[in-house]
Amino acid sequence: MSAMNHADSQLLRLGLVLAGGGARVRRLVARLPSAETDLEALANIGAPRALLATADRLAASEAPEVIRRISEIGWRWVVPGDGDYPELLEASSDPPLGLFVRGELKRSPAVAIVGARRATPYGLQVARLLGEELGRGGVVVVSGMARGVDEAAHRGCLEVGGSSWAVWGAGPDRIYPPEHARLANELAATGALVTEYPPGTPPRRHHFPERNRVIAALTAAVVVVEAAARSGALITARLANEEGREVLAVPGNIFSKLSVGPNTLLRVGARPLLTPRDLFDAIGCEAPPPAREAEDRGLLRFIAPGEAVTVDEIAGRAGLEVSAVLAALVAHELAGEVVREQDGRFALVHVRGSGR
Repeated sequence: MSAMNHADSQLLRLGLVLAGGGARVRRLVARLPSAETDLEALANIGAPRALLATADRLAASEAPEVIRRISEIGWRWVVPGDGDYPELLEASSDPPLGLFVRGELKRSPAVAIVGARRATPYGLQVARLLGEELGRGGVVVVSGMARGVDEAAHRGCLEVGGSSWAVWGAGPDRIYPPEHARLANELAATGALVTEYPPGTPPRRHHFPERNRVIAALTAAVVVVEAAARSGALITARLANEEGREVLAVPGNIFSKLSVGPNTLLRVGARPLLTPRDLFDAIGCEAPPPAREAEDRGLLRFIAPGEAVTVDEIAGRAGLEVSAVLAALVAHELAGEVVREQDGRFALVHVRGSGR
């Protein structure tokens, strides 16, 4: 076995993925002094020769066909040595053998925003606000495209024309959750979709902690918005800390189980995030100027940031008939300014002008 050129190295790395090379093989590959993967060098530092033989065979027989198939759906295979393999990720302790990418991995500062899937209105509004502010400041928003905090952060960034990356725990042909297909297309148009798993891979439970290490390694900082005591967001925060990244936490209501995660992080030394400016300070970037507020916010001025209220409560605050309030709220909902919770209460989507 001899040293390989870059094209052969690309195929071999994919062959290793297809052969089932896991964390041990990834870390062995990362130890090599060159981005070029050498089979003999891998064998010499402990990679199983049977696995290497299988990977070598798959690199020749299946890897080219996989690359051809993913190119037909807009994806490509990226490895260290390619111009768009992220430098921070390559320098991490456990970089993927390669990435399936759809879209553009811009060389810009990046921040991860993570948190609960079943977030409160407060958590969703904070995540969306942070996504908006980072997007306006030219910072990439990285998350996992999950329901809840992830989705809110991605959408906030997209709302202002920013670039956002979603890191998946499934193959490039397996959108998860499936209802986020449209969001995936929007993210790919101005940012990127990223996964280390080959086509056909379902979203298995153990993939998400693995996915979280990629989120942590891609970014300069990780923000935990809401998280229960045992959650993927806390795994991401731990991995970020191990990689020397900044970890920030949004303080939460002490009576909420979703505040246990961020409040515990604060107790053990995470940086508190009280305004978006705290985040820009943490990564050494200049915060954007305040966004202009619309002059007439209508009924939105009767809904406080972070709360969810009934039509009757809004009607009482505004001194209007319930029927008139409901009609106006429907208009705000169609405009994407409020969201109707499952219990029928309304909460703000945008929380601009809140303490920068």
